[in-house]
Amino acid sequence: MSKTNAPAAAGDARAKRFPQLTLETVAPESQQVAREILEISSIGLGGPYNVMLRSPIFADRIKHLLDYLRFETSLSKRLNEFAILIQARLWTSQVEWFAHYPIALKAGLPASVADDLKANIRPRHMQPDEEVVYDVCMTLTTQHEISDALFDHAKTILGERQLVDLVAVSGTYVTVAMLLSLGNEPSPADKPLPFPEKAR
Repeated sequence: MSKTNAPAAAGDARAKRFPQLTLETVAPESQQVAREILEISSIGLGGPYNVMLRSPIFADRIKHLLDYLRFETSLSKRLNEFAILIQARLWTSQVEWFAHYPIALKAGLPASVADDLKANIRPRHMQPDEEVVYDVCMTLTTQHEISDALFDHAKTILGERQLVDLVAVSGTYVTVAMLLSLGNEPSPADKPLPFPEKAR
């Protein structure tokens, strides 16, 4: 993917709300974090970075949080990316799904699980730990609480640290989805939209 954010994808008529930042136009106090983002980002300073860099201190803080959640979390990458995809589906977030679907598959999440999720079907043939991730993320996001039974089951399967990190990544990627929605950040123009039904 290009290191600059591409125009809106075909069929996605929403206009970007924030002009695309580059290393030359980002605020001076954000130069360092922008360089760090460019070292690891497949979308350059596009997507959520284009929005969050409007608030330099926030951008720095959340970049460190995202680094932990992506690269140092106690959750396996397979489960971590599954949790991110769940929020992408719940928020119908084109960019979030586009960016994380291939990462999730590379990390070992079965395509059938991801594709069922994309189709708004409870994924079939999940492993026990995948079921816990799905149930905790979906229930907390949609009902804002989980039962004692689900909590006990999740703690048995994941342990306390992984359970907390699961909630942390899930909530953080709600923030990412909200930033993307706020800015009407588009998917790459040369790629099909993950959720064409959202295009307007």
